[in-house]
Amino acid sequence: MNTNRIAHVAALVGEPARTAMLLALMDGRALTARELADAARIAPATASRHLALLVEAALLQVQPQGRHRYHRLASAEVAQMLEGLMQLAAPQATRRVATGPADAALRTARSCYDHLAGRLGVAIASHLLDCGAVHLDVDGAAAHVTPELDATLRPLGIAADTLTGQGGRRPACRPCLDWSERRMHLAGRLGLLICRHALDSGWLLRGAGTRALAISPKGAVAMRDWLGLERWREVAGD
Repeated sequence: MNTNRIAHVAALVGEPARTAMLLALMDGRALTARELADAARIAPATASRHLALLVEAALLQVQPQGRHRYHRLASAEVAQMLEGLMQLAAPQATRRVATGPADAALRTARSCYDHLAGRLGVAIASHLLDCGAVHLDVDGAAAHVTPELDATLRPLGIAADTLTGQGGRRPACRPCLDWSERRMHLAGRLGLLICRHALDSGWLLRGAGTRALAISPKGAVAMRDWLGLERWREVAGD
């Protein structure tokens, strides 16, 4: 194992301005250097130097489009590393404490790179487990889809066989400890598929400058009918 490489990546992520820029990309979108400079509250020239280092280290990738150059996280593994650091950085205490973001919208539903997190993401994972569409290993470290997945996703208008065309070599699904709920939501190709379908269907709406996702009225109906009233009330905070 290359310890110098590990130390180099840790040093890059550990600089506050670079951390702010990386976290600004955790909703899966691509942003310009100026937008990332604003997120980090630094000058554009300073941001450009930071971004060059992150691209060189394969933490970011650049996507040219016309006159602009957009930056995005290089992979789901980078997002997974950042999510883990966010969990480690959360306040620890021996007594029960409020976890995760104080923002109610972020706690309800948010993007975690390319999949859903918050109460909605946790509820979806729980529903898939209860339906037998996803199976967790004994230690909870890995998850697998089952033949029940197609029947479980069909009411949403999702065909399970589209999983094969999502995300390349990534696992079909992967458990991801939710930052705010401290329970599991699902990443991997399945998480991407559900998130993309919800956004394309207009069930979830992105807001400017935030990872929070607003649940539209038609999205609330679709999710309530699929998840069941009791689980939906947990998502809505009723």
